[in-house]
Amino acid sequence: MSRHLWVRFPRTIDPAELPGLLADGLPAPLPGAVVAPLDACRRLRGPFTATGQLVRALAPGASAALVERHQVELLSTAPELRAAVDLPRETLTSLAVPAERTRFYSGVRTQRLGHGVVEFVHARLRELGGGPRSLVVRVVDADHTDLEFLAALVRRTDPALLTVVVCDSGEDPGGPLTGVLREHADEIPVPAPPPAPSGLDDLAAATRYVDGDCAVDLPELVAAYHRLPEHVRAELHDRRADALTAGGEPTHALGAVPLHRERGTDPRGAGLKALDEAINHCVDMGFYHATVDFGLRGRALLDPAESFGQWWVFSTKMTTSLLMLRRAEEAEAIYDELIALTDLPRAHMQAAYARAMIHTRHRERRDHLRAKGLIKQAIAFSRLLADEGDNQVFSTVFHQNGLALVEMHLGDLEEALRLVTEGAAWLDRTIEPGTHALHRSVLVHNRAQLLAKLGRTDEALECFDQVIAADPNHPDHYIDRGNLLHTLGRDAEALADYDTAIRLGPPFPEAQYNRAELLLDLDEVDAALAVLDHVLDLDPDMVDARVNRAGIHLDRGDLTRARADAEHGLAIDPDNAHLHLVVAQVLAEEDAHAAATAAFDRALAADPDLLGALVGRAASAHELGDNPAALADLDRAVALAPDDPAVRFNRALLHEAAARWDNALADLVVAAESAPDDEDVTSALDRCRTAVCR
Repeated sequence: MSRHLWVRFPRTIDPAELPGLLADGLPAPLPGAVVAPLDACRRLRGPFTATGQLVRALAPGASAALVERHQVELLSTAPELRAAVDLPRETLTSLAVPAERTRFYSGVRTQRLGHGVVEFVHARLRELGGGPRSLVVRVVDADHTDLEFLAALVRRTDPALLTVVVCDSGEDPGGPLTGVLREHADEIPVPAPPPAPSGLDDLAAATRYVDGDCAVDLPELVAAYHRLPEHVRAELHDRRADALTAGGEPTHALGAVPLHRERGTDPRGAGLKALDEAINHCVDMGFYHATVDFGLRGRALLDPAESFGQWWVFSTKMTTSLLMLRRAEEAEAIYDELIALTDLPRAHMQAAYARAMIHTRHRERRDHLRAKGLIKQAIAFSRLLADEGDNQVFSTVFHQNGLALVEMHLGDLEEALRLVTEGAAWLDRTIEPGTHALHRSVLVHNRAQLLAKLGRTDEALECFDQVIAADPNHPDHYIDRGNLLHTLGRDAEALADYDTAIRLGPPFPEAQYNRAELLLDLDEVDAALAVLDHVLDLDPDMVDARVNRAGIHLDRGDLTRARADAEHGLAIDPDNAHLHLVVAQVLAEEDAHAAATAAFDRALAADPDLLGALVGRAASAHELGDNPAALADLDRAVALAPDDPAVRFNRALLHEAAARWDNALADLVVAAESAPDDEDVTSALDRCRTAVCR
């Protein structure tokens, strides 16, 4: 196969029907299936339903090295495999008990997990050998996590290795998958005649529907289900939930079990308990779309006037998730609702803190002063609380850490450092060692970042070493320490930290990008280009990576690839001066100097001090015969970079062409001081000296 396939069915399809319908409806036979058709319906196993099914099928028999490399992704998407992994890599974040969870995964974590599974699948197929294969997936009612994984799989996989066949029921799958399918797959409508009647009575048909976890809405089964009395349906759901629970597979608790408990005989008891377990797991794992869904479902079963505490828990896990998904206004609306329903000081304290974080971190237009006021409000409420001891101490330290973030955003780094340092010391002095390990590490990490910003690099490195010793499997710490080491010129150590971060976690484009920049600084261009290729495989829209790769292609004379990277980047960031500069330089290399001048103009409109654009526009102006314009640009360039030998040399050539020998000589003397071994500069200097002496 040369392309992946997007199969559009006109009706709901049972996965069992897929092999026959595809065999009859596709223009060519599919390669051998890597696994049986997958169903991504989130009612089955919630987040990563299809991804986890694929992982559970491929992981057995995989090499120990492959499993170790991808264990975070494998255990996150298929926790049933935990028994097969000898020493899972835990972090303080993954180990924190709910009461001590103060750090949550970023909103892109699931995307990173999906990329890791893609790389696992590619490597596992190479281990298996045996030629091309196919993977058929039904995507009706899929969770966002499965859509992310399938989007990455389709975009990054050679159809000659694995042909991905995405099947829907006539509606676009949505999320990130639809656009990827339009670009990388052939859309094929496949007819599907109505399924033959099953011949089952209502109870048997409804049982079949429930035992399929209500994932396939075949009209006959759904109609039979709704004809049964409500109490009979509820008993079917109870029986199915009991069977799944007895099976002990954790992911059923994220999909089918809460579904059946909600529809069973005790929705406000067993149903809420199942939803509570599911939402806790999902918010802790960073499965934020599912968390929002479970929150809505939990709230629908509760009356806030009667069960405000439970309603608050479901609501605030929703707000956490909405903020991680960059949906700040929705989160703030929920807090408006919450504080209007209660006069409890603790609730108002927590809401004030959360709203402060919205204003200082999450809103598009941030208001740090308002955030500071809200933090102070939270601190004031905390002083009204009667309970003393560890909880009160931790609450105060937690709020001070938030206030430190606001102070940093307001520019008072010393005050931010004082608050963080004081908070860490207070915890160490008053709370038993071993408790709140996660937040202690957060405080040390924040202190390290503030010290680095203040230029106290030795102390910052000590703090980074301390937090890494406490939390050695958390990749972000290595990235931050690597960044500081790079600024200090300790590039070998920085590179080692970046490599460790990449090894410990699922694919992380930012870590790879930092590594590529360091390699460029070390003039290891081939290695840097390979890393940038990988970065853009993970995230095709990372503009900075496009800029750097375009520059490498330009330096190597590959104008086609340089222009392609620049144009892709400009489609995302139309005002990016560096990308306009690349386009201009490509046009200049093609001797299209009028078009190049217009592109240089666009670069300089975005960044009037962009040296390369001034020099390039001067060169094009010279080629077009407009030497006054060229000289004006080079005068500006010299003012910006008076010691740059290339700028001085170019201006000297203009002066030389106009027989302004003294001016040319002055520029060449400066150029020769900075580049004494440049033969072009030396030769021009000799010419000018000869001319001046005539």
